Amino acid sequence: MDSVSFTIEGPDGSDDVELPAGLIDLLSEEEDESSAQVVGDIAVMAFTSRAHAIAHHSDGEPSDEIQSLESEMLDAFEDRFGMTYGEATGHQH
Repeated sequence: MDSVSFTIEGPDGSDDVELPAGLIDLLSEEEDESSAQVVGDIAVMAFTSRAHAIAHHSDGEPSDEIQSLESEMLDAFEDRFGMTYGEATGHQH
């Protein structure tokens, strides 16, 4: 099976990720969307989902910092996809 390699660059290093090319094609929503855009979309979705889970589905009250981090991700999600996380997932609090 063909795979595609992506390099993630960050302020403290980089990481290489290899993904099945066919999966990237399946997850692409637009014909002219690049594979990097697809991976970026999935990264924003995953980080928003994790932030939401930590803020709302963990034991105890979330700290102000966790609430702030979730809020930032919810804003990033809406900026990227043009809809709220709740609208996209049907899961709202």
